[in-house]
Amino acid sequence: MRAPAPRFAANDGVIDAARAALGPWLVDAREHVGEVALVVDRVNLVPAMIALRDTKGLEYQQLMEIAGVDYPERDERFEVVYCLLSLTRNHRLHVHVCTDEDKPVPSVTGLWPVAGWLEREVYDLYGVLFSGNSDLRRILTDYGFRGHPLRKDFPLTGYTELRYSEEEKRVVYEPVKLAQDFRNFDFQSPWEGAEYVLPGDEKGAQPQGKGAQTPASADAVKKADAAPDKTAAANAPETKTTESSKQTGAGEPHPGNKAEGKPNDPDVVPSKGGGQNQ
Repeated sequence: MRAPAPRFAANDGVIDAARAALGPWLVDAREHVGEVALVVDRVNLVPAMIALRDTKGLEYQQLMEIAGVDYPERDERFEVVYCLLSLTRNHRLHVHVCTDEDKPVPSVTGLWPVAGWLEREVYDLYGVLFSGNSDLRRILTDYGFRGHPLRKDFPLTGYTELRYSEEEKRVVYEPVKLAQDFRNFDFQSPWEGAEYVLPGDEKGAQPQGKGAQTPASADAVKKADAAPDKTAAANAPETKTTESSKQTGAGEPHPGNKAEGKPNDPDVVPSKGGGQNQ
């Protein structure tokens, strides 16, 4: 049974149709990993989008997403990418526009009202300006946020941090204070043998007691392994030891069990006729 939804349309003829519809507004067109990308002149973005939406054979009716990319090495470091969808053809298209920190990109909110929030996201995270957006303000970062966090030159720590103050009973903003400096990671596992000394490796050079690991300090272990002192052994008190059973009294009768130790008049009085005790 075939699926009721239409199959994805092939990319065949899309670039040629876009060139015919856009004319000089199209700067570049390419197909990569099964997707078609069009680079459009920034100034003529709005009429180019109208042509892509209304031209027969293209008909990209929906704006699905607006994304940003930062290339600091370029003169126009930012790329704004519009993701379009054709419902009638079930085909997707990417439209790229290049700009920098100062040159605004024409807003497409007149064509797709959903672009209002999408353009605000790109402005908030990258700092790209959009001319014609009547509500261009931050949407993801906090009030008073400094900078644009998805730029490649934005510091990983940011500029400010917030915490709850018990003294003021409110959330306060403070300059970033790092408990420790960032470490330089070389992505080499220390268990496989690092070429540098890691914190704590100095403990491995200390001697340990024989057998299982011991919490004793290195000095205590050294003293335990050292040779005994003859002078201290000579002055030590004599240890009481026994060499044979004679020194312990084993096998000798108890002093109270000898004949001279027994009483002359026993306590037992013989009965007539004798008994078991006689």
